[in-house]
Amino acid sequence: MPRKVSYGVDYDDDEYGDFDDYDDDDFEVEQTGQHGSKQEKRTSGLWRCSICTYDNEESLYACDICGVLRNPLLNIDSNGDKGSAPFMFDVPSIDDLVSDGLNRSKTGSKASFLNSKSSAVSSGVAEKNGAVALQSNIKKSDKSSVVNRKDNVVGESSSTYGVVNKQSSEKSLDGSSLLVPKSKRDVLNDSNYSISGGEPHDLINNLSNVSLNNKSGKSNKVDPGKANSRVHYQPEKWMLLSKAQDDLTQLNLAIVGHVDSGKSTLSGRLLHLLGRITQKQMHKYEKDSQLQGKGSFAYAWALDESTEERERGITMTVAVAYFDTKTYHVVVLDSPGHKDFVPNMISGATQADAAILVIDASFGAFEAGMDGTKGQTREHAQLIRSFGIDQVIVAVNKMDAVDYSKERFDLIKLQLGAFLHSCNFKESSLTWMPLSAMENQNLVAAPSEVRLLSWYRGPCLLDAIDFLQPPSRDLSKPLLMPICDVIKLPTMGQVSACGKLEAGALRSGSKVLVMPSGIVGTVRSLERDSQVCGVARAGDNVAVSLQGIDGGHVMAGGVLCHPDFPVAVARHLELKILVLDVVTPILIGTQLEFHIHHAKDAARVTRILSLLDPKTGKARKKGPRCLLAKQNAIIEVILNEPVCVQEFSNCRALGRVSLRALGRTVALGIVTRIVEEQE
Repeated sequence: MPRKVSYGVDYDDDEYGDFDDYDDDDFEVEQTGQHGSKQEKRTSGLWRCSICTYDNEESLYACDICGVLRNPLLNIDSNGDKGSAPFMFDVPSIDDLVSDGLNRSKTGSKASFLNSKSSAVSSGVAEKNGAVALQSNIKKSDKSSVVNRKDNVVGESSSTYGVVNKQSSEKSLDGSSLLVPKSKRDVLNDSNYSISGGEPHDLINNLSNVSLNNKSGKSNKVDPGKANSRVHYQPEKWMLLSKAQDDLTQLNLAIVGHVDSGKSTLSGRLLHLLGRITQKQMHKYEKDSQLQGKGSFAYAWALDESTEERERGITMTVAVAYFDTKTYHVVVLDSPGHKDFVPNMISGATQADAAILVIDASFGAFEAGMDGTKGQTREHAQLIRSFGIDQVIVAVNKMDAVDYSKERFDLIKLQLGAFLHSCNFKESSLTWMPLSAMENQNLVAAPSEVRLLSWYRGPCLLDAIDFLQPPSRDLSKPLLMPICDVIKLPTMGQVSACGKLEAGALRSGSKVLVMPSGIVGTVRSLERDSQVCGVARAGDNVAVSLQGIDGGHVMAGGVLCHPDFPVAVARHLELKILVLDVVTPILIGTQLEFHIHHAKDAARVTRILSLLDPKTGKARKKGPRCLLAKQNAIIEVILNEPVCVQEFSNCRALGRVSLRALGRTVALGIVTRIVEEQE
């Protein structure tokens, strides 16, 4: 509990004789080391609140009684806009200014934010009408500014405080309006400030040489502002991949398709055949599934591990597994097929480099998947194409249910192929193969079934995966990792961010910027494929353990990026979209569900700018009233909350969007412009 004590400070009347000409409203702020002996003495382990004079514990950042920050810093806005105070006042009071100055003088070098070329800056002393003059200067000049106390300049990790700039580069403070009593002008003569007649005309010029530098190491809070030009980024040697280090290229493979098409069974059987699941584990899955009357789900249980998934017999979240081929180290992303869990499928499949589209060859099942309103085969195919996946293996599963009929296979290939071509899939990027996961036909070896061998002479599934083209990796670009999941260990004070590295590289000890919170943390360790690794590069799915950061600042849908190259955070976006098979037109004011990488938020259509010609991409009609099925358009949307986003031309992973409504995907598109970026 805070205690109130007597500090016993003896004020000498002669020492303050110079201030006889000032009224009670006059105040003084001194920030020089040589006057430290004249400051108030403090009791060890306590600090005194400048407002209510209560003594607080050393570990507290704010007064336990009145809530005033212990060491607030002044932030002068160069735009002349009036800032918001941290509590209830729009403009700081005179007492607040006194408190700020005293605290800054006592922290001394801890608040080091001056350029090394600048002298130590002494704080100003205002006259009795300083507040009135300050507001008057704001009205007269756009370069004037008011004192703005924002909470983002206060470090959160320790009791030391610092100020950082927007781009990890020096930016000057312009337009400061400070009034200083003439009797104290000799204090400022030792610094670079030159003020005469109470006018702050030379102070503005001198402050232009004072920069806020985030290299002081006193704060891990970053205001990202606008990102630096990526042209100037130069990767270090350890970031570049060497063939001697990794013989197998990592391939992220999404398993998608309609519900009950056998996706999890196919994945589990493949893992078992390749030795990733031991015979002992497989025997346990078979026994447990038979006890619940679901013996055919034994292989699926290798990936569907939760109790609810096993009881309902469906996949609800994206399961991750690993196996190796001759060419690739494959990361399997087993996606849910039920329409209620399409958002989970979107979050997982955005990490994929290629996909296996699983089709149920049973009579009636294939037709249900192709249904325009409830079928997920169509929706999944459209979504993976919007994610930039152009290599697809079409696995026609459950061929044993149709007696390995060639006619049934050809019918599925004809109907589904026409739809995939309408989604801009090229025939050369599609691989068609019949198989049976339950009967182990055409998975890792040539089929042994005579009825299938009589008409199929193509590769098996494992060979088809090897034939896929290797994905390109952006190793030479700054770090970029969308966060798909967060693992917190409160007892150990650890937080881990999981996701796929879209660009750049990471290693233990690297500094990362967590967006949209704007907090800088340090990589404590890395895990790839559940194994500790020293370095992770673009394309790797990793779990990044962070230190020096609170777990509340790391969230799914955020992004880990390079501290000098932060991603944009925005709510107002311009999109280029393709409207899918919708019944209800999209109008201005339509509420939609907005998906981008692993982030999801509510959005509202604010403008429909133009309709586009699907062949040329040029505008053919300005300002249409609504959007119908199969139309291409440019629209503007406003989100409820800001998300991490980049224009598609700059970063494809953060520039692809999906719009959903009433449980269906209604449009797919890309971000063409960030209309208004969040500060």
